Amino acid sequence: MNTNDYVKYLTQTFVQYMDQPKEERQKLRAERKGLKEPFMLRWFGVLPYLIIFSFKRRKVRR
Repeated sequence: MNTNDYVKYLTQTFVQYMDQPKEERQKLRAERKGLKEPFMLRWFGVLPYLIIFSFKRRKVRR
């Protein structure tokens, strides 16, 4: 892909984004944010997530 094609693609994507109503952009952003995994799981894997979960579970049992 040469530079001209890349600039054309970026321009088309930007114009398409700006043509959407503001409410629709906010709704799409909120949906994408809701699909993300929790921070601890994304950055450190499953082990710290399980440790925190077990501590929270232990507090509930007491």
